[in-house]
Amino acid sequence: MIHEIDEALRRLLRRGALPEGSGEIALEAPSREWAARLNTPTVSAYLYDIREEVARRERGAYAERDAHGIVLHKRQPARWFRLSYLLTAWTARPEDEHRMLSGVLAALLPYEALPEEDVPPSVRAHRSSVALSVGVPPAESRSLAEIWSALGGELKPSLDVVITVPFPVTPVYPVGPPVTEGAVVTVRGRDGVPDDSRPRTLRTTLRGRSRA
Repeated sequence: MIHEIDEALRRLLRRGALPEGSGEIALEAPSREWAARLNTPTVSAYLYDIREEVARRERGAYAERDAHGIVLHKRQPARWFRLSYLLTAWTARPEDEHRMLSGVLAALLPYEALPEEDVPPSVRAHRSSVALSVGVPPAESRSLAEIWSALGGELKPSLDVVITVPFPVTPVYPVGPPVTEGAVVTVRGRDGVPDDSRPRTLRTTLRGRSRA
C-alpha cells in the first residue's frame, strides 16, 4: 500500500510540478551524502513518518457482499494511516529551488484528496477519498528541526505533505454456507385443525443463496 501511494504522489508531482525532462523526483532521505551525488534539479519526497489516524478506528467485523448483496465473508474494518512526506527542492541556486517549491504548491493545493485517477486500485475498493494536505505543521511530537537534525543536514525550505490512506486488516472471517431451502410452519389446534385465530410463524428463504 505505501509503495503505491509513493507512486501516486510521484505521478501527481510529475504532471503539475516537474514535467518530463525538467527534473527528477526522488524518494530517498535528503541527507548530505545523497545531496552530494545529485547532478540534476530534484524534488525529494521523503516519507519520514507513519502514524495511525486513531480517531477513525472502527470496532467489530463487517460483511462484504457481492453485486447481488450476497455475503461473501466478514472482516475487520480498515485502519487509516497518515503518511507524512517531507518535500524539498535541490538545485545549484536557492532561487531555482524556490521556483520548484512554488511549482509543487501549485500542483498540490487544488486537491483536498488524491485525484481518482491516482488512487491505487487496492485503495479504491474502500470507496473512501484519500485525504491530502499540504503545508500543515507536523505533529507537536515531531518538529522539522528535529527531522533535519536526524538527517544530518542543515535546515532547508520544505513542504509537509500528508496523505491519509486505509490499510486492510486480516484475518478474513468465513461465513456459513448459503441457505437453499425454505419451510412454512403452521400452528395447529388441539384437534389437529389449523387454528386461523392464532398467529402463524412463517420462515422462508430466497431460492439460491442467502442474503443474511
